[in-house]
Amino acid sequence: MFTGLIEATGRIERVETAGESRRMRIATALGAELREGDSVAVNGVCLTAAQVDGSGFAAVVSRETMRVTTLGELAEGARVNLERPLRADGRFGGHFVLGHVDAVGRVATFRPDGDCYWLEVEIPAALDPYLIPKGSIAIDGISLTIAELDGRRVGVQIVPFTHEHTSLRGAQAGTRVNIEADVIGKYVARQMGERGRLGSVAGLSAVASTDRSS
Repeated sequence: MFTGLIEATGRIERVETAGESRRMRIATALGAELREGDSVAVNGVCLTAAQVDGSGFAAVVSRETMRVTTLGELAEGARVNLERPLRADGRFGGHFVLGHVDAVGRVATFRPDGDCYWLEVEIPAALDPYLIPKGSIAIDGISLTIAELDGRRVGVQIVPFTHEHTSLRGAQAGTRVNIEADVIGKYVARQMGERGRLGSVAGLSAVASTDRSS
């Protein structure tokens, strides 16, 4: 479980093909605080640190992860957002982020907006049921608040600190980003769907009972 509050950024130092997977070596000062087997969110994708040293870590990106996220597209030198899982005794900020990416979105616009920045991302239609104004969304692992919904575009305000300390500093129109919808919204939508289904079944049962008694 993550929170979407980025701890550090790293730089992809080396990429190697390993069968249908790829192995990435990420240089970061966070390596000094990791152990082999630890989970790390890389641009919002939960990976396992396979090798660790004081200057970074290496992780394997599976074929499926490459298919549904942007990690298969990143080249050496790319900057990535990093976050370790939330400790049970840690302070909670951001929102519940699982590190399980739902879809890939595309930056439509990213521009200065007063002292801040305005980011609009085009989201696949399948995520519409889980997005609400003032709700939470994770973009490349960053916990953000939805400021505006315009069709399939999600608008968020980026404060200077986030711009300076995450990979969004290099974002531009056309950049592909990992999207994870709020897990609470997903559970609510699923539960409401189940209620509707059960209500329909109950209604059909009542009709069937009435038919049998007539």
